[in-house]
Amino acid sequence: MTENPFAHSEFFKAGGSGDKGCVEAAITHRLPDRVGLRDSKNPHGTVLVLPPREWAAFVHHTGRDL
Repeated sequence: MTENPFAHSEFFKAGGSGDKGCVEAAITHRLPDRVGLRDSKNPHGTVLVLPPREWAAFVHHTGRDL
């Protein structure tokens, strides 16, 4: 099993999310051209890894400034 490249990264969630569960995002020096996404309610769960183009599309379609 390979190590999660985002295991020791700091994840951030949108400022407007408050205490609600949401998606958190991280960028790590081990994969500078990828963004890791995880569920804030399950921080030790699966991390979805996206290239910058897909991350930009995600942000655009949510209508939020993450």
